[in-house]
Amino acid sequence: MSPARLWLVRHAPVLAPPGTCYGQLDLPADPQATLQSARALATALPRGAVLHHSTLQRCELLAQSTQALRPDLILKPDARLRELGFGRWEGRPWAALARAELDAWTAQLATYPPGGGERLTDMLARVGAALHDACAAGPAGDVVWISHAGVARCVQWLLGAPGRAPDAAEWPANAPAPGAWAHYPLPARTPV
Repeated sequence: MSPARLWLVRHAPVLAPPGTCYGQLDLPADPQATLQSARALATALPRGAVLHHSTLQRCELLAQSTQALRPDLILKPDARLRELGFGRWEGRPWAALARAELDAWTAQLATYPPGGGERLTDMLARVGAALHDACAAGPAGDVVWISHAGVARCVQWLLGAPGRAPDAAEWPANAPAPGAWAHYPLPARTPV
């Protein structure tokens, strides 16, 4: 029996102008790209998988589209899998944000609330709690999260550097492309 994996599936591209900071802004995803992603995911997922998904519509749509193709899949919304909240920055072009605010966020990545929104330490705590629950469920099989780039980066951090506050130089830069996914071995216990 192969070890359980955590599937980190990213929603399809959002319907927003390129370069927009959207975070927890509840924007829809491109319907055609979502359907293409759902078809690929439906083919790849193990039988009877539970699709834990962010409560933002771009993730719900992918979860629902995948389940429509694979009725054996079970949907489970989880607000802990939402993207980082960027407060008043959301909906604005990244290029229009004050350089001083962006620099302050970079300098204090773990504790600075971007746009007055959510601190990365708070996001890591909620993603960590979801990861703890996934690990605590035991070796029942793969765990599937349909979520966001920020959540994928949080998981990479939690698996690779547990217990340390991140800084901009070490923060993971890679995440699955929109509509794609990555696998990680599901730890036997929560990395804390």
